[in-house]
Amino acid sequence: MLKKIKLFCLPYAGGSSNIYSKWGKCIDHSIEIHPIELAGRGKRYVDCLYDNIGQAIDDVYKTVVENIDDSSFDYAIFGHSLGGLIAYELVHRIKLESKSQPIHVFFSGTKAPHFDKEKDKTYDLPDDEFKQRVLELGGTPKEVLENDELLNVFLPILRADFKINETYEYVERQDKINCDITVLGGKKDDMKLNEIVEWRKHTAGKCNIFMLEGDHFFINTNSDDVIKLINNTLSRE
Repeated sequence: MLKKIKLFCLPYAGGSSNIYSKWGKCIDHSIEIHPIELAGRGKRYVDCLYDNIGQAIDDVYKTVVENIDDSSFDYAIFGHSLGGLIAYELVHRIKLESKSQPIHVFFSGTKAPHFDKEKDKTYDLPDDEFKQRVLELGGTPKEVLENDELLNVFLPILRADFKINETYEYVERQDKINCDITVLGGKKDDMKLNEIVEWRKHTAGKCNIFMLEGDHFFINTNSDDVIKLINNTLSRE
């Protein structure tokens, strides 16, 4: 009997676990979706937001480790944008702690981490400039940014997530990720091709690259193709 696979899913900046709530209806029956709720949003609204990626990794690591001791399951990780960066650091933390390794990792809408050495700092911009920047990136409904009540809730989450990303400092490691990885990009995203292709430098396994229809938030507008790709990939694993 084949083991079932737990798929831990990490959201993009400003996102919650709800991003992945519809995936369960289309995902293969051998895969069990585990959307991870980051602090300060959704069911964890009362928890303090992270100040840096180290705090995020500490928190997410605890959640994952609690769910990977069941020998009847293998597991994989999927992260989009900021979630992909968290996934990268999470895998190395899991390896450092000598815990069970994932059988596959999906990096979606995320540039290879060594390209993140220099970033524009936007998280501390005045509200109007920050809102404009968020609008330019897309993914956040304009209605949310124009609703003061929603904005009071949402803006601190976005600022905290942008800070995690923009203050991240890449550290080169001798050890690479042990499993195969899949990298997903949007054909209309402004990410450069080499920023995607160079994920291959970070794994000792295979690096499969797929460009899908859509912009940076293709996991929302083209979820059918994303889920199909996940199903096909993990069924082979």
